[in-house]
Amino acid sequence: MNEANPPIIILAEPQLGENIGSAARAILNFGLTELRIAAPRDGWPNPAAEPLAAGAFEAGVTVTAFDSVEDAVADLGYLVAATARPREMEKPVTNAGDAVELLKAQTVRTGVLFGSEAQGLSNDHIALCDAIMTYPVNPAFASLNLAQAVIVFAAAWGDAEGREGRFEGKNAGVDVPASREELIGMFEHFEYELERAGYFYPPDKTPLMTRNLRNAFIRGQWTTQEVRTFRGAIKALALGRGKARIVRDD
Repeated sequence: MNEANPPIIILAEPQLGENIGSAARAILNFGLTELRIAAPRDGWPNPAAEPLAAGAFEAGVTVTAFDSVEDAVADLGYLVAATARPREMEKPVTNAGDAVELLKAQTVRTGVLFGSEAQGLSNDHIALCDAIMTYPVNPAFASLNLAQAVIVFAAAWGDAEGREGRFEGKNAGVDVPASREELIGMFEHFEYELERAGYFYPPDKTPLMTRNLRNAFIRGQWTTQEVRTFRGAIKALALGRGKARIVRDD
């Protein structure tokens, strides 16, 4: 699996600096940081990119400009073309999720190539690629903005990284699936407090009751943050045990 080398996003002949900035913002949201631009119409650096990037350049996105698409992809071993028109080429055609899996399976440097705002990718550009990625857009109106096209793929990448527990974004750890160690710690904490409260009765039923509880928790597919929250709730209930409860009849 290509865990150490996430794909490079390449924009072929982009026209607007605003779209370059928006693309940078889009990829960083989902953990991608390397952006290449091939033959940008207005050159690079481009001040128009800064406002739409919303700080993405300062936060980690690197942008490298090349004179041509060929130069921009020269060091890549596997390349996916993003296009709404597969053309008559003998190449695998995938959606965004499947493209992510193809990229992750590689052991070489990889990239995803997006076309310009006006023309998309040319046949010559697509011929450089190993696979074609398309989106299930409305065939009567297949008109995604360049940055919108980038974010669809970036979101699919981020989703896969999150499911695999490797996403290192701003909220890393919040939605990461809990490990067995974390779950067992939660089980033991909960069971200890239940024992103290006299829940396990009769004693000979304790193993069965414990297994039933653990099975129910496992089905919940807890995240790390949910485990922390629940253990905090257990602690709060344990600390509150024994306090007099005031019952009022007003």
